[in-house]
Amino acid sequence: MRTVAIIQTRMGSSRLPGKVLMDLAGDTMMARVVERVRAATTIDEIVIATTTRRTDDAIVREAKRIGATTYRGSEDDVLARYVGAARATSAEVVVRLTSDCPLLDPDVIDTVVAECRADVDYASNTQRRTYPRGLDVEVFHRDTLERVARMATSDQAREHVTAFLVERPELFEVRDVIASTDDSDLRWTVDAPDDLALVRNLYELLDLQTGPRPYRELVEAVRARPGFVVANAHVVQKVVRVA
Repeated sequence: MRTVAIIQTRMGSSRLPGKVLMDLAGDTMMARVVERVRAATTIDEIVIATTTRRTDDAIVREAKRIGATTYRGSEDDVLARYVGAARATSAEVVVRLTSDCPLLDPDVIDTVVAECRADVDYASNTQRRTYPRGLDVEVFHRDTLERVARMATSDQAREHVTAFLVERPELFEVRDVIASTDDSDLRWTVDAPDDLALVRNLYELLDLQTGPRPYRELVEAVRARPGFVVANAHVVQKVVRVA
């Protein structure tokens, strides 16, 4: 089945504006995310799904530079943006990713994609967390996305794409992807300056600009350096709630 990775991206960020185009080991954070997604064997196409705001013209220019497809849609109705991107690329399976996770592991992407079989509507490693935050992968069939788009009406559900699906699991066949060890205490996503500092330090320590490495190697390196564990542990993750 045609599998398309849709990476939601925009310049706006309440805590770290413009983070996706900030430097990370000689390239933009968005470029680092894309190169890791490209290393996954299950992905047929990558789409940068950004907004129609003029401030996001910079996203489109960067996507062109790194050879990624773009789709532009609503800033607030991200669910509609995903539907539009999926339709435009004839996606049969959609992989939902974000551009602030520059430590994504291609093997983890492939693992979650493999779990979204014909009898599964939605597979993810985000609902029962065992992977470090920042290795987040959500996978669903195009039909599932279309169903959610028809049923979800609240502002929260439209903004957060899969929030309705998670809120109403009885309507869907859901598969949780669980790691062999629980490293959910580790925070590798970039929402705040301390997150970015940690990721930059990891890139420098492990030469990650040369290409992705299995996330277990990163876990071992971080566990051996307690300062890396606590460096951004105080950053509070936004909680998504659907009425």
